[in-house]
Amino acid sequence: MSNKSVIQTEKAPQAIGTYSQAVKAGDTVYLSGQIPLVPETMEVVGGDFAAKTRQVFDNLQAVCEAAGGSLQDIVKLNIYMTDLANFATVNEVMATYFQEPYPARAAIGVASLPKGVPVEMDAVMVLS
Repeated sequence: MSNKSVIQTEKAPQAIGTYSQAVKAGDTVYLSGQIPLVPETMEVVGGDFAAKTRQVFDNLQAVCEAAGGSLQDIVKLNIYMTDLANFATVNEVMATYFQEPYPARAAIGVASLPKGVPVEMDAVMVLS
């Protein structure tokens, strides 16, 4: 009776715990938080904050594609950062992945994130 299905792809980091990469309910896809892990190695990508942000968007894109959509189908994006001074960098990188109309968004400062990374994002996508 449930119209809920799990989205899974090898092109994004595997879930580290009791969660799915994404869950589709009807036309809505709820994407779990992604951190800057390289899917093939499950290690944090090297480089600066921008490189880590790009890896997070790449991971989200892979899950979006596995669900039959793209980043452009995201209607709500939540960004968690351990240092809100990186906000401008997030905006710069995000502008290379998204076109208008942009999703609704929250940017939240947090004390810490898994594996000591500086950024994590989750999202809600609606498939047309």
